[in-house]
Amino acid sequence: MSSGTNDLSSLGIAVVTGASAGLGKVYADRLAKRGFDLILVARRKERLDELSQRLQQSYGIKAEVVAADLGEAGDLRRVSDLIASNERITMLVNNAGTCTFKSSIDLPGDRVQEMLDVNEKSVIHLSLAVLPNFVKRGSGTLVNVGSVLSYYAIPISTAYSATKANVMLFTIGLRDELAASGVRVQLVLPASTDTEIWDVAGVGIGILDPETVMTAEDCVDAALAGLDSGETVTLPSVEDASLWEAFDAARIKLFQGSQTKKPASRYGLAK
Repeated sequence: MSSGTNDLSSLGIAVVTGASAGLGKVYADRLAKRGFDLILVARRKERLDELSQRLQQSYGIKAEVVAADLGEAGDLRRVSDLIASNERITMLVNNAGTCTFKSSIDLPGDRVQEMLDVNEKSVIHLSLAVLPNFVKRGSGTLVNVGSVLSYYAIPISTAYSATKANVMLFTIGLRDELAASGVRVQLVLPASTDTEIWDVAGVGIGILDPETVMTAEDCVDAALAGLDSGETVTLPSVEDASLWEAFDAARIKLFQGSQTKKPASRYGLAK
């Protein structure tokens, strides 16, 4: 996997979106255990309140609750403004996401829009809200959670995969753009993970081979271990790290191969 520097020594406030369940809830627990104060963002306030109380009691940290639907423009703006104005924030985990698995022609337009708003728009807006303070300070950590479906689509995941492809390229671009800034950027690409998103997607986790499904705890622990070791792209379930390196190299080589004004010879247009 790609590597960068390793520095989580400067603690402050970590913002975790989608914190009421699944990966976000585990991220909140692990970061609280490390000593971060937290801002927990999700739609379900009751769950956030319960999580906040437990983490504060268990780890002696402060955990603020922000109930917000990041698919709603007003809520996204409110959370973006909060993040941009708080210079104590040193880490943002963009974990919130939604999914509907259906063939493209059967996918309702409102569900497509929701995936675009939550999976793409919120990640971009919140990242760009937090980064100016990170760059000004010369430190900070941005973690964007994508998916192995960022670079692959199954027949029922086309729209979802497209939104996660956006997350992948956006995060890789930010990583390269900020390489000399002191800001850490990590892209996390989980495979099948035991979270509620399968029920949200309308298929249920029971359709999967249990041997292919990672626990949320293992996924987050692997992602944080990758961050600690300096990875900038982390695939928690991929044993052979060279697979990503080969994919990334092929992506770059393909772009380089496109940089000419001449049509390819196979089209028979040579003059």
